[in-house]
Amino acid sequence: MHLLKGMAALTLSASVPSFMPPQCVGSVCPQPTLPQYLIYFVGLYMIALGAGGIKPCVSSFGADQFDDTDPVEKTKKGAFFNWFYFCINIGSLISGTVLIWVQENYGYGIGFGIPTFFIALAIGSFFLGSEIYRFQIPGGSPLTRACQVVVSATRKRKVDLPVDGSLLYELDGKSSAIEGSRKLEHSSEFSFLDKAAVILWNERDGYHDPWRLCTVTQVEELKILLRMFPIWATGIVFFTVCAQNSSMFIEQARRFTGKERGFSELQRMGIGLFVSTIAVAVAALVEIKRLQVARAEGMVHQKVPVPMSILWQAPQYLLVGVGEVFTSIGQAEFFYNQSPDAMRSLCSAFALVTVSLGSYLSSFILTLVSYFTTRNGQLGWIPDNLNEGHLDRFFWLITGLSSLNLLVFLYYAQQYKCKRASVA
Repeated sequence: MHLLKGMAALTLSASVPSFMPPQCVGSVCPQPTLPQYLIYFVGLYMIALGAGGIKPCVSSFGADQFDDTDPVEKTKKGAFFNWFYFCINIGSLISGTVLIWVQENYGYGIGFGIPTFFIALAIGSFFLGSEIYRFQIPGGSPLTRACQVVVSATRKRKVDLPVDGSLLYELDGKSSAIEGSRKLEHSSEFSFLDKAAVILWNERDGYHDPWRLCTVTQVEELKILLRMFPIWATGIVFFTVCAQNSSMFIEQARRFTGKERGFSELQRMGIGLFVSTIAVAVAALVEIKRLQVARAEGMVHQKVPVPMSILWQAPQYLLVGVGEVFTSIGQAEFFYNQSPDAMRSLCSAFALVTVSLGSYLSSFILTLVSYFTTRNGQLGWIPDNLNEGHLDRFFWLITGLSSLNLLVFLYYAQQYKCKRASVA
């Protein structure tokens, strides 16, 4: 609903005269009024708030409609992630082509009004199916449970662990203490955290303070997050590579134009990381070729396009696209399947955080490169006139970082132990 409200506000800001800023006269543009500012920025923040609620939950909610205990439905769940990502990219294609054309030819009011209408249609469609959805019982705050494990383990840091893991605290029977979550089997990793499940003599009376005694399943939830962390972190560098699509690849392009299924989740992520590394290396090679042409044509000190086709960039864009397909779908499946039952939305949200962190890391690297390569009056790698710079070196730097990231991923992917649900 917040997304709909935000889009409605943007539509109003682009179509109602009193909400629209005055037209520019030549190069002079009058400042918008406070109400005009407010409706525009409130709309943007409402969209951000709505997207923040939808994105981490929609893939998990969709996958929850499939029963993991049914082999047929489990297979279909894998196909769901593929179709989910396909639909996202179809939406991006339409918004980047059809809607842009509408906005350019018919105005932003209609351009914003069309997606507003379809968002309203989607909300209505969503509620129509509410009677047939499978809903998972909320298990409470996963962050609170993780903090309880850390606090309890710290309080019992001087307590010895029992040799027999079955002596650690867990509820009897098949039910977990966490609503909507299956029990998890005890693992030997991060044994310090197991102290949170050690039963002291004064904790045998039936009442247990969750900040002093946690179940094995609760401890294993935190262990799973810790095992996931290195895999999660490698996604940041991957999206740093993807960020070049809308930054350095475009700068490079301006010098051309003058204007039960195959691979596992971890294997697909690894393929995507490898392909994205090759993509940046290809971009570096293309830039080397472009600089050679600029020198041969005597255009180094001229801020003009070089006589090369933009199609030289096609391979790097194609490779980044292929890499994103493998990594994004593999990442979505990995964080859903490997996360504890009651933490799936949270883990999906963590996966999406890598997109923003990748963009921030890209900006940070650009800042560092500009700072260190322009000292002592030098032009630097990325000057205003790229014909005088060395954008290829920047791409090689990203290639090296991506290669290191791939090695880190391969190491932790080999070490990773998949989640095991208890059958007790």
